[in-house]
Formats: sequence, C-alpha cells, structure tokens
Amino acid sequence: MVMDRIKRLLRRDETAPAAANVFPGESHEKPSAAAVWERHSHGLAEFSGALEPRTGLNLLDFGELLQANVTYLTSFGHKLYSVALWRDMAANPSLYSEDSEEQNEARLKLFLNSNLNYPNDHFDGVLLWDALEFLPSLLMKAAVERLHRVMKPGGCMLAVFHAEEKASEVPVYSYRIASADTLQLEIKFLRRPARHFNNRAIEKMFQQFHSVKFFLTRDNLREVIVRR
Repeated sequence: MVMDRIKRLLRRDETAPAAANVFPGESHEKPSAAAVWERHSHGLAEFSGALEPRTGLNLLDFGELLQANVTYLTSFGHKLYSVALWRDMAANPSLYSEDSEEQNEARLKLFLNSNLNYPNDHFDGVLLWDALEFLPSLLMKAAVERLHRVMKPGGCMLAVFHAEEKASEVPVYSYRIASADTLQLEIKFLRRPARHFNNRAIEKMFQQFHSVKFFLTRDNLREVIVRR
C-alpha cells in the first residue's frame, strides 16, 4: 500500500515534547529527508503546455509559496498570485472546521475575501494542488464556484486528489516545480482529509467547467486538468 510506504518514511521524534497541532487533524509525525522525491507529472506537463507560448499571464498558486515555483513561472513573464490557505487555516481554525457553528454567510464571506477576492475572468491558470481535499464542504463548494468566476474562459487548472479512498490520513505535500513536466514532492505531515473523491465526484464538482481530464499516477495521486 502506498500509504504504508509513506508512513515508513515518516518518523516521530520521541525525545522532543509533543507540540500542539497547528492544523486540526494534523499528525505529529514529521518527514525524514527520505520523504522527498521527484516524479514525472502528466498533469503539470499539460498545464505547462496550456500556457505556452504566451507570456504575461495571470496565475494563481494554492500551494506553499516556494521560491522554485516563483522563479520558474515568472521566468516566462507570468504574474504569480498566491493563496496562503494553510496559513489561513492556522490563523482561523474554526473557519475550516466541518462542524463549525459560525453562520454560513459569515464563514463564506470571510473565506472568500481572505483567499479568492479577485475580479472575474482574471486568471489564465490555477495551480490548485490538493487544497480541495482539506476544505469543509461549504467552503469547498464556494471555492469551486468562485474559481469558475475568476478564471478566464479557456483557462487551465491543475488539481491533485489522493486515490486511496479508504485512507484515514493522507500526506500533505509541498509541490515544487522542477521543470515543465517534473514535480518534486516533499511530505510535510499527515492529515485527515475532509472527504475522499472518486472520479465521478470530481466530475460533478467541476460540472460548471468545460472539461475535466484525469491522470492516475503510480504514487496513488490522481492529477486532474480542468478547463474553464
């Protein structure tokens, strides 16, 4: 099982006192140096191809702000925007709780203003990565609807979903772009997903969009290209 191999890569520091979870559902297990590897990405290759040969595009990155990604994408003259989703989760844990008692309208306004407050038809491409797996249902649906609005017609989005639908925990990765078709993955920690998605659920989620294309990888990640 892929998750069994991943868990063997992780180690717990038994000599240090246990720290409080930064994010609800986060495991205390931390990655070792071996929990970093490069892999070919068909999804990234298709995303990169959708951007070529244009320059000066507006791109949105939902992942950790990594210098390698900034350097790679801006080297083509693109403008990169970043969604600090994990930082916002740490700052507002109740907002991201599935059973939050906050009123829905207030939660949606705060979430969208914090992360997706952009004009309509603004982005040519979105690197969504695995963000949707960790959002409660209310916020996940709002994020998809807002992405449909802020992306330009014909815009391209890359999303990633874990394919092991029965896993109680899944790795949260840093996605570092090494080249147009290569990703370097680093396991940050394990976390309980808000839900698991099969292909049908993903297609339904993006039903407003023009097309959805799947790539199943050897490490049990399902890469998805969504066209606006």
